[in-house]
Amino acid sequence: MTPPRRIFTHRITDHGFDSPSVAGSEIFPYWSFTKTALAICALRMVEQGLLSLDMPLAGYDFSLCQLLNHTSGLPDYGALPAYREAVARNEEPWPATRLLEVAMAQGRLFGPGAGWAYSNVGYLLVRDLTEQASGRSFAQNIKLLICDPLGLGSIALASSRQQFGRVLWGGAQSYHPGWVYHGCLTGTAADAARLLHGLFAGRLLGPEMLAQMCLCQPLGAALPGRPWTECGYGLGVMSGSWGAAGRVIGHTGGGPFSVNAVYHFPDMDQPLTVASFTDGQEEGIAEHAVAAGVHPA
Repeated sequence: MTPPRRIFTHRITDHGFDSPSVAGSEIFPYWSFTKTALAICALRMVEQGLLSLDMPLAGYDFSLCQLLNHTSGLPDYGALPAYREAVARNEEPWPATRLLEVAMAQGRLFGPGAGWAYSNVGYLLVRDLTEQASGRSFAQNIKLLICDPLGLGSIALASSRQQFGRVLWGGAQSYHPGWVYHGCLTGTAADAARLLHGLFAGRLLGPEMLAQMCLCQPLGAALPGRPWTECGYGLGVMSGSWGAAGRVIGHTGGGPFSVNAVYHFPDMDQPLTVASFTDGQEEGIAEHAVAAGVHPA
């Protein structure tokens, strides 16, 4: 008999926390929720005048904005057979130069702004940009620009097998986080919820930049097996509607052995943020757990 799936959910409102299914100390990989944190760092640097959102990058024909909202036309690497086979064999990650060479050999998908295609390659470039502009590592930027202002103690960038060893799921023992080339943050469900809630409480970005981050490019309607009734993407955030739950903004993430969903519901009478983490590879399970957390029994 298959044991029941363990789902860890943390919900937060402006008036406090409610997390009956989370002990509080479990550490999870954030996977692509890291993109939201990376986008926050980049947009903070735009506010500080260190980066430009709309000017073409030096040596490229696309902008930071187009990297953040996946309209640059850059390909992805996740579906490349050689990449997937190397990950499955638990090899050491390739140097970033090799990864870029293999990924870019697929060719550009379209001209900047002429389409939409999810690209981890684009976020690798965003990471490089933020490190170059600030003179700090991504880990240092996360601490200075996000964790310190919000008092988040569990979040850390996992760059080695040893650092990834603190993750709850057993699958972490046979995976190197370096295969996530834009970086893979780890932390508790509570700190994931606090990060996103702090963003929408105005504690990380000014109101104009936060509004720009949330500008949504519509991408379609319902997704089978998932709660989305309208889908779109902003700057480092997935955005749309979940039926009766209304408007939703955040990010879903997934890797070889676990998935997560971290979302904010801005139109509630009391704005709410919910983070859910579980094992397996079905992103819809984590998203439906978040939806269930909007009105817990």
